[in-house]
Amino acid sequence: MSEPGGVSAHAVHGLLDADREVALLLDIIAATSTGPGVEPMAAAVARLITAATASDVCFVHVLDDTDQSLTLAGATPPFDEQVGRIRMPLGSGVSGWVASHREPVVIVADKEADPRYVPFAALRGNDFTSMASVPMETEPGGLVGVLNVHTIDRREFTARDIQLLLVIGRLIAGALHQARLHRQLLNRERAHENFAEQVIAAQESERRRLAGDIHDGISQRLVGLTYRLDAAARAVDDADTGAAAEQLEKARDLVDLTLAEARSAISGLRPPVLDDLGLAGGLASLAASTAEVDLELHLEECRLPEHIEVALYRIAQEGVQNVVKHSRALTATVTFEVRERVARLEIRHRPQQHRAEPGGRLRDAVDGRAGRPRRRHAVGGIGARCGDHDHRHRPPRGVTVPHRG
Repeated sequence: MSEPGGVSAHAVHGLLDADREVALLLDIIAATSTGPGVEPMAAAVARLITAATASDVCFVHVLDDTDQSLTLAGATPPFDEQVGRIRMPLGSGVSGWVASHREPVVIVADKEADPRYVPFAALRGNDFTSMASVPMETEPGGLVGVLNVHTIDRREFTARDIQLLLVIGRLIAGALHQARLHRQLLNRERAHENFAEQVIAAQESERRRLAGDIHDGISQRLVGLTYRLDAAARAVDDADTGAAAEQLEKARDLVDLTLAEARSAISGLRPPVLDDLGLAGGLASLAASTAEVDLELHLEECRLPEHIEVALYRIAQEGVQNVVKHSRALTATVTFEVRERVARLEIRHRPQQHRAEPGGRLRDAVDGRAGRPRRRHAVGGIGARCGDHDHRHRPPRGVTVPHRG
Protein backbone atom coordinates (compact mmCIF):
# COMPACT_ATOMS: atom_id res chain seq x y z
CA MET A 1 0.00 0.00 0.00
CA SER A 2 1.34 3.42 -0.97
CA GLU A 3 0.05 6.85 -0.06
CA PRO A 4 0.24 10.11 -2.10
CA GLY A 5 3.71 11.51 -1.97
CA GLY A 6 5.42 8.16 -2.53
CA VAL A 7 5.72 7.12 1.16
CA SER A 8 4.79 3.50 1.86
CA ALA A 9 2.39 2.71 4.67
CA HIS A 10 4.99 0.15 5.81
CA ALA A 11 6.99 3.11 7.12
CA VAL A 12 4.75 2.99 10.20
CA HIS A 13 5.71 -0.61 10.87
CA GLY A 14 7.69 -1.01 14.07
CA LEU A 15 6.76 2.40 15.44
CA LEU A 16 3.48 1.14 16.92
CA ASP A 17 2.07 -2.18 17.97
CA ALA A 18 0.04 -4.03 15.34
CA ASP A 19 -3.39 -2.89 16.51
CA ARG A 20 -2.41 0.76 16.82
CA GLU A 21 -0.64 0.58 13.48
CA VAL A 22 -3.78 -0.64 11.73
CA ALA A 23 -5.92 1.93 13.52
CA LEU A 24 -3.54 4.74 12.54
CA LEU A 25 -3.48 3.72 8.88
CA LEU A 26 -7.27 3.57 8.82
CA ASP A 27 -7.42 7.02 10.41
CA ILE A 28 -4.99 8.38 7.81
CA ILE A 29 -7.11 6.93 5.01
CA ALA A 30 -10.22 8.50 6.55
CA ALA A 31 -8.50 11.87 7.01
CA THR A 32 -7.19 12.01 3.45
CA SER A 33 -10.63 11.03 2.13
CA THR A 34 -12.50 13.94 3.72
CA GLY A 35 -12.61 15.79 0.42
CA PRO A 36 -10.55 18.44 -1.40
CA GLY A 37 -10.81 21.08 1.34
CA VAL A 38 -7.58 21.90 3.18
CA GLU A 39 -9.23 22.79 6.51
CA PRO A 40 -11.44 19.67 6.93
CA MET A 41 -8.49 17.45 6.09
CA ALA A 42 -6.17 19.31 8.47
CA ALA A 43 -8.76 19.06 11.27
CA ALA A 44 -8.97 15.29 10.79
CA VAL A 45 -5.17 15.05 10.75
CA ALA A 46 -4.93 17.00 14.03
CA ARG A 47 -7.34 14.59 15.72
CA LEU A 48 -5.57 11.45 14.51
CA ILE A 49 -2.12 12.75 15.48
CA THR A 50 -3.29 13.66 18.97
CA ALA A 51 -4.60 10.12 19.40
CA ALA A 52 -1.60 8.41 17.83
CA THR A 53 1.00 10.33 19.83
CA ALA A 54 -0.91 10.57 23.13
CA SER A 55 -0.44 14.35 23.10
CA ASP A 56 -2.87 16.94 24.41
CA VAL A 57 -3.19 19.16 21.37
CA CYS A 58 -2.03 19.23 17.75
CA PHE A 59 -1.68 22.16 15.37
CA VAL A 60 -1.44 21.66 11.61
CA HIS A 61 0.17 24.64 9.89
CA VAL A 62 -0.08 24.57 6.09
CA LEU A 63 1.97 26.58 3.62
CA ASP A 64 -0.21 29.32 2.12
CA ASP A 65 -0.59 30.02 -1.57
CA THR A 66 2.32 32.48 -1.57
CA ASP A 67 4.71 29.80 -0.24
CA GLN A 68 6.06 32.50 2.08
CA SER A 69 4.12 31.88 5.29
CA LEU A 70 2.25 29.25 7.28
CA THR A 71 -1.43 29.38 8.20
CA LEU A 72 -3.09 27.37 10.95
CA ALA A 73 -5.33 25.04 8.92
CA GLY A 74 -6.32 22.49 11.56
CA ALA A 75 -6.26 22.10 15.34
CA THR A 76 -7.84 20.02 18.06
CA PRO A 77 -10.59 21.75 20.07
CA PRO A 78 -10.87 24.32 21.46
CA PHE A 79 -8.18 25.78 19.23
CA ASP A 80 -10.06 24.90 16.04
CA GLU A 81 -11.68 28.32 16.43
CA GLN A 82 -8.31 29.87 15.52
CA VAL A 83 -8.08 28.14 12.14
CA GLY A 84 -7.26 30.70 9.46
CA ARG A 85 -6.43 33.37 12.04
CA ILE A 86 -2.89 32.35 12.99
CA ARG A 87 -0.24 33.14 10.39
CA MET A 88 3.53 33.23 10.59
CA PRO A 89 6.20 33.94 7.98
CA LEU A 90 8.70 31.21 7.17
CA GLY A 91 11.56 31.52 9.63
CA SER A 92 9.38 33.08 12.35
CA GLY A 93 8.59 31.07 15.47
CA VAL A 94 9.34 27.40 16.00
CA SER A 95 7.02 26.36 13.16
CA GLY A 96 8.54 28.90 10.79
CA TRP A 97 12.02 27.72 11.72
CA VAL A 98 11.07 24.08 11.10
CA ALA A 99 9.56 25.03 7.73
CA SER A 100 12.69 26.92 6.69
CA HIS A 101 15.22 24.32 7.87
CA ARG A 102 13.14 21.17 7.23
CA GLU A 103 14.31 19.81 10.60
CA PRO A 104 12.32 18.69 13.68
CA VAL A 105 12.43 20.70 16.89
CA VAL A 106 11.78 19.33 20.38
CA ILE A 107 11.36 21.58 23.42
CA VAL A 108 10.92 19.62 26.63
CA ALA A 109 10.43 22.59 28.97
CA ASP A 110 10.85 26.35 29.30
CA LYS A 111 9.77 27.21 25.74
CA GLU A 112 10.18 30.94 26.37
CA ALA A 113 13.94 30.44 26.75
CA ASP A 114 14.20 29.16 23.18
CA PRO A 115 14.88 32.16 20.89
CA ARG A 116 12.84 30.51 18.13
CA TYR A 117 9.67 30.41 20.21
CA VAL A 118 7.05 33.07 19.48
CA PRO A 119 3.94 32.88 21.70
CA PHE A 120 0.43 33.34 20.36
CA ALA A 121 -1.97 34.32 23.10
CA ALA A 122 -4.89 32.65 21.34
CA LEU A 123 -3.05 29.30 21.38
CA ARG A 124 -2.34 29.52 25.14
CA GLY A 125 1.23 28.31 24.95
CA ASN A 126 1.72 28.78 28.67
CA ASP A 127 -0.76 25.97 29.31
CA PHE A 128 1.61 23.44 27.75
CA THR A 129 5.04 22.36 28.88
CA SER A 130 6.56 20.28 26.09
CA MET A 131 6.27 20.41 22.31
CA ALA A 132 7.54 18.72 19.18
CA SER A 133 7.43 20.23 15.70
CA VAL A 134 8.17 18.41 12.43
CA PRO A 135 7.96 19.37 8.75
CA MET A 136 5.39 17.84 6.41
CA GLU A 137 7.04 17.08 3.09
CA THR A 138 6.11 15.32 -0.11
CA GLU A 139 8.62 13.33 -2.09
CA PRO A 140 11.18 14.45 -3.15
CA GLY A 141 11.11 17.09 -0.42
CA GLY A 142 8.43 19.64 -1.27
CA LEU A 143 7.32 21.47 1.88
CA VAL A 144 3.58 21.35 2.61
CA GLY A 145 3.45 22.49 6.20
CA VAL A 146 4.41 21.79 9.81
CA LEU A 147 2.92 19.53 12.50
CA ASN A 148 3.10 20.63 16.14
CA VAL A 149 2.12 18.54 19.17
CA HIS A 150 2.00 19.86 22.73
CA THR A 151 1.62 18.22 26.13
CA ILE A 152 0.51 19.73 29.42
CA ASP A 153 2.89 17.56 31.41
CA ARG A 154 6.60 17.44 30.79
CA ARG A 155 7.45 14.87 28.15
CA GLU A 156 10.72 13.60 26.79
CA PHE A 157 9.87 13.03 23.12
CA THR A 158 11.84 10.00 21.96
CA ALA A 159 13.43 9.44 18.58
CA ARG A 160 10.62 6.99 17.88
CA ASP A 161 8.03 9.69 18.68
CA ILE A 162 9.66 12.07 16.22
CA GLN A 163 9.98 9.38 13.58
CA LEU A 164 6.28 8.58 13.95
CA LEU A 165 5.38 12.24 13.50
CA LEU A 166 7.61 12.50 10.43
CA VAL A 167 6.07 9.39 8.88
CA ILE A 168 2.53 10.60 9.52
CA GLY A 169 3.48 13.96 8.07
CA ARG A 170 4.80 12.34 4.91
CA LEU A 171 1.77 10.06 4.58
CA ILE A 172 -0.70 12.94 4.66
CA ALA A 173 1.46 15.60 2.96
CA GLY A 174 0.57 14.43 -0.54
CA ALA A 175 -3.17 14.70 0.11
CA LEU A 176 -2.76 18.13 1.71
CA HIS A 177 -0.66 19.26 -1.25
CA GLN A 178 -3.42 18.17 -3.64
CA ALA A 179 -5.95 20.04 -1.50
CA ARG A 180 -3.79 23.19 -1.72
CA LEU A 181 -3.63 22.86 -5.50
CA HIS A 182 -7.40 22.40 -5.63
CA ARG A 183 -7.88 25.56 -3.56
CA GLN A 184 -5.53 27.53 -5.81
CA LEU A 185 -7.41 26.30 -8.89
CA LEU A 186 -10.74 27.38 -7.39
CA ASN A 187 -9.31 30.79 -6.55
CA ARG A 188 -7.97 31.15 -10.07
CA GLU A 189 -11.35 30.17 -11.55
CA ARG A 190 -13.14 32.67 -9.34
CA ALA A 191 -10.68 35.35 -10.41
CA HIS A 192 -11.35 34.54 -14.07
CA GLU A 193 -15.11 34.66 -13.49
CA ASN A 194 -14.90 37.98 -11.68
CA PHE A 195 -12.67 39.40 -14.38
CA ALA A 196 -15.04 38.22 -17.12
CA GLU A 197 -17.95 39.87 -15.32
CA GLN A 198 -16.03 43.10 -14.95
CA VAL A 199 -14.99 43.03 -18.62
CA ILE A 200 -18.60 42.57 -19.72
CA ALA A 201 -19.73 45.36 -17.40
CA ALA A 202 -16.97 47.62 -18.69
CA GLN A 203 -17.90 46.81 -22.29
CA GLU A 204 -21.55 47.61 -21.69
CA SER A 205 -20.62 50.80 -19.88
CA GLU A 206 -18.35 51.76 -22.76
CA ARG A 207 -21.09 51.06 -25.31
CA ARG A 208 -23.50 53.24 -23.37
CA ARG A 209 -20.89 55.96 -23.07
CA LEU A 210 -20.10 55.82 -26.80
CA ALA A 211 -23.80 55.82 -27.73
CA GLY A 212 -24.32 58.82 -25.45
CA ASP A 213 -21.35 60.64 -26.97
CA ILE A 214 -22.66 60.02 -30.49
CA HIS A 215 -26.20 61.05 -29.60
CA ASP A 216 -25.30 64.11 -27.56
CA GLY A 217 -22.38 65.21 -29.67
CA ILE A 218 -21.99 63.98 -33.23
CA SER A 219 -25.70 63.53 -33.95
CA GLN A 220 -26.57 66.98 -32.67
CA ARG A 221 -23.73 68.52 -34.62
CA LEU A 222 -24.97 66.85 -37.81
CA VAL A 223 -28.50 68.11 -37.19
CA GLY A 224 -27.12 71.61 -36.72
CA LEU A 225 -25.04 71.21 -39.87
CA THR A 226 -28.17 70.30 -41.83
CA TYR A 227 -29.93 73.45 -40.62
CA ARG A 228 -26.96 75.59 -41.60
CA LEU A 229 -26.76 74.08 -45.09
CA ASP A 230 -30.50 74.51 -45.57
CA ALA A 231 -30.16 78.14 -44.54
CA ALA A 232 -27.25 78.57 -46.91
CA ALA A 233 -29.29 77.02 -49.74
CA ARG A 234 -32.17 79.39 -49.09
CA ALA A 235 -29.77 82.35 -49.06
CA VAL A 236 -28.38 81.25 -52.44
CA ASP A 237 -31.92 81.04 -53.84
CA ASP A 238 -32.53 84.55 -52.56
CA ALA A 239 -29.26 85.73 -54.08
CA ASP A 240 -28.08 86.78 -50.62
CA THR A 241 -24.41 85.87 -50.95
CA GLY A 242 -23.44 87.43 -47.63
CA ALA A 243 -25.94 85.32 -45.66
CA ALA A 244 -24.96 82.21 -47.63
CA ALA A 245 -21.28 82.76 -46.85
CA GLU A 246 -22.09 83.27 -43.14
CA GLN A 247 -24.11 80.04 -42.99
CA LEU A 248 -21.39 78.12 -44.84
CA GLU A 249 -18.76 79.43 -42.40
CA LYS A 250 -20.86 78.26 -39.45
CA ALA A 251 -21.38 74.95 -41.22
CA ARG A 252 -17.60 74.61 -41.58
CA ASP A 253 -17.21 75.20 -37.82
CA LEU A 254 -19.77 72.46 -37.14
CA VAL A 255 -17.90 70.11 -39.48
CA ASP A 256 -14.67 70.76 -37.57
CA LEU A 257 -16.38 70.12 -34.22
CA THR A 258 -18.07 66.98 -35.51
CA LEU A 259 -14.79 65.67 -36.89
CA ALA A 260 -13.07 66.29 -33.55
CA GLU A 261 -15.83 64.48 -31.66
CA ALA A 262 -15.74 61.58 -34.14
CA ARG A 263 -12.01 61.23 -33.62
CA SER A 264 -12.53 61.30 -29.86
CA ALA A 265 -15.15 58.58 -30.12
CA ILE A 266 -12.89 56.46 -32.32
CA SER A 267 -10.00 56.83 -29.89
CA GLY A 268 -12.35 55.71 -27.14
CA LEU A 269 -12.69 52.32 -28.82
CA ARG A 270 -8.94 51.70 -28.50
CA PRO A 271 -7.17 54.39 -26.48
CA PRO A 272 -4.07 55.44 -28.46
CA VAL A 273 -2.22 55.97 -25.17
CA LEU A 274 -2.15 52.18 -24.70
CA ASP A 275 -0.31 51.75 -28.00
CA ASP A 276 2.15 54.48 -27.13
CA LEU A 277 2.73 53.99 -23.41
CA GLY A 278 1.20 50.66 -22.41
CA LEU A 279 -1.22 50.11 -19.55
CA ALA A 280 0.94 51.76 -16.88
CA GLY A 281 1.35 54.88 -18.98
CA GLY A 282 -2.34 54.83 -19.85
CA LEU A 283 -3.30 54.69 -16.18
CA ALA A 284 -0.90 57.53 -15.41
CA SER A 285 -2.49 59.55 -18.23
CA LEU A 286 -5.93 58.74 -16.84
CA ALA A 287 -4.83 60.03 -13.44
CA ALA A 288 -3.43 63.20 -14.99
CA SER A 289 -6.80 63.92 -16.59
CA THR A 290 -8.75 63.35 -13.34
CA ALA A 291 -8.53 66.56 -11.39
CA GLU A 292 -11.46 65.90 -9.05
CA VAL A 293 -9.63 63.30 -6.93
CA ASP A 294 -6.02 63.15 -5.70
CA LEU A 295 -4.85 59.84 -7.19
CA GLU A 296 -1.76 57.98 -6.04
CA LEU A 297 -0.58 55.31 -8.49
CA HIS A 298 1.53 52.22 -7.83
CA LEU A 299 2.09 50.65 -11.24
CA GLU A 300 4.30 48.05 -12.86
CA GLU A 301 5.60 48.78 -16.33
CA CYS A 302 4.17 45.64 -17.97
CA ARG A 303 2.97 44.99 -21.49
CA LEU A 304 0.05 42.59 -21.57
CA PRO A 305 -2.03 41.16 -24.44
CA GLU A 306 -3.98 43.97 -26.09
CA HIS A 307 -7.44 42.77 -25.07
CA ILE A 308 -6.38 42.54 -21.42
CA GLU A 309 -4.83 46.00 -21.45
CA VAL A 310 -8.00 47.49 -22.95
CA ALA A 311 -10.22 45.63 -20.46
CA LEU A 312 -8.16 46.72 -17.46
CA TYR A 313 -7.98 50.28 -18.72
CA ARG A 314 -11.76 50.39 -19.13
CA ILE A 315 -12.25 48.95 -15.65
CA ALA A 316 -9.90 51.59 -14.28
CA GLN A 317 -11.82 54.32 -16.13
CA GLU A 318 -15.10 53.11 -14.67
CA GLY A 319 -13.63 52.72 -11.19
CA VAL A 320 -12.07 56.18 -11.16
CA GLN A 321 -15.29 57.75 -12.45
CA ASN A 322 -17.26 55.97 -9.74
CA VAL A 323 -14.83 57.31 -7.13
CA VAL A 324 -15.49 60.79 -8.49
CA LYS A 325 -19.26 60.41 -8.79
CA HIS A 326 -20.23 58.17 -5.90
CA SER A 327 -17.60 57.85 -3.17
CA ARG A 328 -16.98 61.60 -2.81
CA ALA A 329 -13.48 60.69 -1.61
CA LEU A 330 -10.73 63.30 -1.71
CA THR A 331 -7.97 60.76 -2.37
CA ALA A 332 -7.70 57.31 -3.92
CA THR A 333 -5.04 54.78 -4.83
CA VAL A 334 -4.75 52.82 -8.07
CA THR A 335 -2.46 49.78 -8.00
CA PHE A 336 -1.50 47.59 -10.94
CA GLU A 337 0.92 44.70 -10.62
CA VAL A 338 1.69 41.31 -12.12
CA ARG A 339 2.80 38.48 -9.85
CA GLU A 340 3.33 34.92 -11.04
CA ARG A 341 1.42 35.52 -14.29
CA VAL A 342 -1.54 37.05 -12.46
CA ALA A 343 -2.38 40.70 -13.10
CA ARG A 344 -4.09 42.62 -10.30
CA LEU A 345 -5.80 45.99 -10.62
CA GLU A 346 -6.97 47.63 -7.40
CA ILE A 347 -8.83 50.91 -7.03
CA ARG A 348 -9.15 51.92 -3.41
CA HIS A 349 -10.46 55.12 -1.95
CA ARG A 350 -9.80 56.28 1.58
CA PRO A 351 -13.00 56.23 3.63
CA GLN A 352 -11.68 58.47 6.37
CA GLN A 353 -11.35 61.33 3.89
CA HIS A 354 -14.76 61.07 2.25
CA ARG A 355 -16.77 64.09 1.45
CA ALA A 356 -20.27 63.48 2.75
CA GLU A 357 -22.96 62.71 0.19
CA PRO A 358 -26.37 64.30 0.54
CA GLY A 359 -28.04 62.22 3.22
CA GLY A 360 -24.67 61.33 4.76
CA ARG A 361 -24.29 58.00 2.93
CA LEU A 362 -20.92 56.77 1.68
CA ARG A 363 -20.86 54.69 -1.47
CA ASP A 364 -18.42 52.19 -2.89
CA ALA A 365 -15.98 53.42 -5.47
CA VAL A 366 -16.67 50.60 -7.92
CA ASP A 367 -20.08 49.00 -7.54
CA GLY A 368 -22.00 51.70 -5.73
CA ARG A 369 -22.65 49.71 -2.55
CA ALA A 370 -22.18 51.34 0.80
CA GLY A 371 -19.46 50.28 3.18
CA ARG A 372 -17.05 48.54 0.79
CA PRO A 373 -13.88 50.58 0.23
CA ARG A 374 -12.23 48.66 -2.58
CA ARG A 375 -12.59 46.18 -5.41
CA ARG A 376 -9.86 44.02 -6.91
CA HIS A 377 -9.63 42.40 -10.33
CA ALA A 378 -7.31 39.52 -11.13
CA VAL A 379 -6.29 38.09 -14.48
CA GLY A 380 -4.70 34.66 -14.55
CA GLY A 381 -2.57 32.87 -17.07
CA ILE A 382 -1.15 35.86 -18.92
CA GLY A 383 2.19 36.58 -20.49
CA ALA A 384 3.84 39.82 -19.48
CA ARG A 385 7.18 41.58 -19.58
CA CYS A 386 7.53 43.73 -16.52
CA GLY A 387 9.77 46.21 -14.80
CA ASP A 388 8.85 47.79 -11.48
CA HIS A 389 7.93 51.46 -11.40
CA ASP A 390 6.16 53.55 -8.84
CA HIS A 391 3.97 56.21 -10.42
CA ARG A 392 2.61 58.81 -8.04
CA HIS A 393 0.21 61.44 -9.30
CA ARG A 394 -0.92 64.31 -7.12
CA PRO A 395 -2.79 66.86 -9.24
CA PRO A 396 -2.03 69.50 -10.21
CA ARG A 397 1.70 68.82 -9.85
CA GLY A 398 1.74 66.20 -12.63
CA VAL A 399 3.31 62.73 -12.63
CA THR A 400 6.72 61.65 -11.37
CA VAL A 401 8.09 58.17 -12.03
CA PRO A 402 10.93 57.25 -9.63
CA HIS A 403 12.53 54.06 -10.94
CA ARG A 404 12.92 51.33 -8.30
CA GLY A 405 14.89 48.90 -10.41
